[in-house]
Amino acid sequence: MNMSQKMVAEFIGTLWLVLGGCGSAVLAAAFPELGIGLLGVSFAFGLTVLTMAFAIGHISGCHLNPAVSFGLWAGGRFPAAHLLPYIIAQVAGAIAGAGILYLIASGQEGFSLAAGFASNGFAEHSPGGYSLQAVLISEIVMTLFFLIIILGATDERAPKGFAPIAIGLGLTLIHLISIPVSNTSVNPARSTGPALFVGDWALSQLWVFWLAPIVGAILAGIIYRYFHAAK
Repeated sequence: MNMSQKMVAEFIGTLWLVLGGCGSAVLAAAFPELGIGLLGVSFAFGLTVLTMAFAIGHISGCHLNPAVSFGLWAGGRFPAAHLLPYIIAQVAGAIAGAGILYLIASGQEGFSLAAGFASNGFAEHSPGGYSLQAVLISEIVMTLFFLIIILGATDERAPKGFAPIAIGLGLTLIHLISIPVSNTSVNPARSTGPALFVGDWALSQLWVFWLAPIVGAILAGIIYRYFHAAK
């Protein structure tokens, strides 16, 4: 596959992740009496990655996440020259996904971006009121383990064909743990799409959801090099 094909695949995949994951939070989580709640949102994010991993994994590797690209680079599994094109495609896809979600959500009377539009935040903008320190720790650690799962499941020594399941369920578990803390990012592109529509506090806090996931991902890549080097 050439780079343009890979970028289109990353664009489509990240669009689906934001539309499916954030869409479940905005449209379905609190639907009166029938809402899917935090459990449903967690599974929605996991299912977007699982389905796209099967759909485009053979085209682009299905990163859908700048932190994943950085983590694979740190782990020696992705060339540095491909980082910028992948990140551009991922962020563009996330913005497009958030845009489609906005067009749908704003069709309901009384819709307001003041509800947060599934943006990530800390302090008064954390679902559970968690501090900046708590959010930083959560996002670094959750992204670190997400990358350990990805690197391990896609290792040449791992059982073949099961990586999308492990990765999708891993992301589900991460959301089950950390939605109350930060609304769960572990993905700078996913955070950027909704934040651009909310503006204000979401943009001023966006730096956390670029810095922490990338730090966690790079740490995971460095750690996984130890396992890859082992006999």
